[in-house]
Amino acid sequence: MSSLTHVGPEGRVRMVDVSEKTDTIRTALATGRVILGKEAFDKVADNSIQKGDVLAVAQFAGIMGAKETSRLVPLCHTVQLSGIDVELSLDEALSSVDVRAYAKSVGPTGVEMEALTAVSISCLTIYDMCKSVSKGIVIQDIQLLAKKGGQSGDYRKEKRTVTNNGDNDETR
Repeated sequence: MSSLTHVGPEGRVRMVDVSEKTDTIRTALATGRVILGKEAFDKVADNSIQKGDVLAVAQFAGIMGAKETSRLVPLCHTVQLSGIDVELSLDEALSSVDVRAYAKSVGPTGVEMEALTAVSISCLTIYDMCKSVSKGIVIQDIQLLAKKGGQSGDYRKEKRTVTNNGDNDETR
């Protein structure tokens, strides 16, 4: 069990000690999507949802969520965020809201969880604000797209594309 970072020698859960790690600039980019359906999408686009401005509230909720990550995820370190940027955009073709969060810090541990939490809380806020219009809302594709800094190095999610003949082709 000693190869598992969050499990101590006696098999008990523990928080990883990062005190010996070097402070470096850490960044992370995460995304997610909320499929609203046409009626809810139109109301969000027209800013006519009863609860208020869905995009503004969801953006603020994502920022606040990122700041609370260590309180929500049990073994996550408290990170001093240097910045968190949450962007929401409407996709009329899919009747959806796309959410992107970019987190940055300087420290001994990464900000992937903060970026993912920002996206998750933004998506949940959109759901909450639109659920009176539709119960068929779907939250999907919450994922880490990229991270920089730290011992494990940089990461960029590989994109999958479909060629004209239907074959999957992995590209960067």
